[in-house]
Amino acid sequence: MPTSPSQRRELRGDLAQRRRELGPAERMGAAQGLRRSLESLPEFLTETKVAGYWATGGELPLNLAIAGLAERGQHFYLPVIDSNRRLCFVPWRTGDEVAPNRLGIPEPVNQDHVTAPNQMDLVLVPLLGFDRKGNRLGFGGGYYDRSFDFLNVPGRPAQPLLVGVGYSFQEVKSIETAHWDVPLDYIATEKELIDCTGGK
Repeated sequence: MPTSPSQRRELRGDLAQRRRELGPAERMGAAQGLRRSLESLPEFLTETKVAGYWATGGELPLNLAIAGLAERGQHFYLPVIDSNRRLCFVPWRTGDEVAPNRLGIPEPVNQDHVTAPNQMDLVLVPLLGFDRKGNRLGFGGGYYDRSFDFLNVPGRPAQPLLVGVGYSFQEVKSIETAHWDVPLDYIATEKELIDCTGGK
């Protein structure tokens, strides 16, 4: 994995461009595959508070994967950026109003019921690149690493479970990590569910 900031920027740009170039049929097929991958993870079918993201810039859509949550009595949440550049999570259902935040990403307009990261059960995390050890190449803002830094401790809490979501072509051989990077427990692509826990 490239180590210099300029090389990382170049890789981010290449992966983002490839993602944006996908056609509607490819995206829909990937969304169906993602649903199958996520539903092979028992916790995705049972955990009460499941957070995701609003797909932008060619990100893998979650609409098909989350369609069954309400029927199973689960609740879906979207991230909101707070004043400390950390994430918190707000319940959202199809049809609820959203508005772009300062990064242009849609957030729920109704933010009366905000949930802290450590109160979530499972979080679907967007990414630009990943390796099979659960290392994630993000967008460079550090929002997820700051928000879930409480997981970077010995004997880390069992929850929330962090599940990276991306297309299979976003896999790279290895990603160099920094001490503040929070590893993923699983990665779900349109082709498979990758267990990154190593049996921990």
